[in-house]
Amino acid sequence: MSRSVAAVLAASVLASACGASPGSSAPQASTPAPSGPRAVLPSGAVYALELALTPEDQAQGLMYRENLPASTGMLFVFPEPAPHHFYMKNTMIPLDIIWLDEAGRVIDVSADTPPCKADPCPTYGPDGNVRMVLELAGGMAKKEGVAVGSMIKLEGLP
Repeated sequence: MSRSVAAVLAASVLASACGASPGSSAPQASTPAPSGPRAVLPSGAVYALELALTPEDQAQGLMYRENLPASTGMLFVFPEPAPHHFYMKNTMIPLDIIWLDEAGRVIDVSADTPPCKADPCPTYGPDGNVRMVLELAGGMAKKEGVAVGSMIKLEGLP
């Protein structure tokens, strides 16, 4: 290994070992807003979105996932407004399910919707027409101020 490469490696190891301690008051760099599809929630928090656009993606949804990373969700976009009921079969984690109209106004929220443990699984959702459904980790809707009538701004959608 050359001396310059060794010096750079040593400097980077030293720099990483000298970071602020967890309890220090050193300023933290702000987390950049995600690129790509995202939702700006009523609290101002920005969540990166996976999109479920095809019937196959929508049928799969968040099934079999053991966790959902912080500040992420899945947005189901349907071709036409219609009633869209969801169930939690093969879903491993509680979810907040949020039904939206075409403008991003919240029509209904099923908070901390539990995974289905046995058939038949209950379905959730309003009987009225919605255009999109947003799924977040359980408890995030309340934390981020999402309630019926609030607006969610969707950005970076195709």
